[in-house]
Amino acid sequence: MLIVSNISKILRWSLLSVLTFSASGTEPTPLAQGAITAEWPRLLGPKDNATSPETHLLHNLPKTGLPILWESPKGNGFGGPAIANQHLVIFYRVEEQEVIDCLHPSTGKRLWKYAYNAPYLPRYGGSRGPRTSPVIADGRVFTFGISGHLHCLDLATGKVLWDRDGEKDFAMGKSFFGHGSTPLVLGKKLLVQVGGKIDGQSVNCVALNTDNGQLLWKAVHPWGASYSSPIPAKLHGRDCILVLAGGESRPPIGGLLVIDAHTGQILAEAPHRATIPESVSASSPVVLQSSDKKAALVFVSESYGAGGACFSIAKDFSVTTAWKAPEFGLYWMTPLVKEPLIFGFAGQNERLAELIGIDFLTGKELWRTDLGGDFGRASFLNVDQSILCLGEFGDLAWLELSKDGAKIKSRTKLFNAPETWTLPAISRGLLYVSQNEPGEGGTQPRIVCYDFRGK
Repeated sequence: MLIVSNISKILRWSLLSVLTFSASGTEPTPLAQGAITAEWPRLLGPKDNATSPETHLLHNLPKTGLPILWESPKGNGFGGPAIANQHLVIFYRVEEQEVIDCLHPSTGKRLWKYAYNAPYLPRYGGSRGPRTSPVIADGRVFTFGISGHLHCLDLATGKVLWDRDGEKDFAMGKSFFGHGSTPLVLGKKLLVQVGGKIDGQSVNCVALNTDNGQLLWKAVHPWGASYSSPIPAKLHGRDCILVLAGGESRPPIGGLLVIDAHTGQILAEAPHRATIPESVSASSPVVLQSSDKKAALVFVSESYGAGGACFSIAKDFSVTTAWKAPEFGLYWMTPLVKEPLIFGFAGQNERLAELIGIDFLTGKELWRTDLGGDFGRASFLNVDQSILCLGEFGDLAWLELSKDGAKIKSRTKLFNAPETWTLPAISRGLLYVSQNEPGEGGTQPRIVCYDFRGK
């Protein structure tokens, strides 16, 4: 009966996909002469900092919305797409399965799909879908599911190359909303924040061989896994990984970890965690190198009370607190750095969200605004010499940010739906936006491809 039930679910979803996928039937605007394009292989883009080198984009946003090239249903989840080699991969849940779905980025045509059983019930309610995004590297796709399942698939065919049950293999403890830190690929290493135990030792992060999933190293540390995704950084000549750690624990513990990318050695740690056990951290660290190269500034933030903190990492990897900003608490967005300034939407809920500008060197708050009150806790994409802002209800705008304040240069409404929390992706002048919840007009969770090419 279980086999029949699972087959029935797959058939129902396959039929749903056929019925609800739609394409406009029109060709995108031709790429402008001299336009620079890029792939988007992971959560925060090609540079791991929500920045893309793309140029010649559409800056005069039509008030009636952007031209839709295609859209496809995506089930439940908060991850964004990964795009490389004419493949777009999304990761979501349908009923009791997690689905890895590969589409053509220009047409939305399905290239392959893989689904596996992943039963999960959230302790505090809300979406049961994955919190992570796929990662594409070296012709492979890597995913990390809400219940701890790791998969490596061939990008061209969808064939499973290897998989691991993280909760079993690494004794990963339960998390408030499941596991949700997007992995990072560096060379032949897949870096995953697991927050578990190996051979009786508490481990925050592991490095797995991308070819076979075998353990290469473990970063031994008592801080559990957060929802923040690790980023790479070159600090004082060493290849490092920066992790904002902190899972479920009583008393709550966590903060910034600086890990040697080649060995897993903990080079530095800086405690920073809200005092309530149920706090979650989802914003990734950002870095500003000092002009004299004597120290690197690393900023981390969470929105459950501790707010933001900036730490100075010296050449010997000793750590001092450069400044703290308790009112600069970012929920999931990675802040934007425009040296020597840092910008981000602070606030634990959409009604109290404000865009704040801060001097990265001193921590001095320069200004704050709600941008008219309808962007909520938005996300930033730094591209084409400007800032693209996606609000959590489907509003899109180009912003100008400086030490003097924020200015909306152009804006439009894509759709009206809550929990639009996923950073938009851009590749070859096409913009990809994830609608995570049902919206106005009966729209369902979907990924939408917009023509974003300028003339």
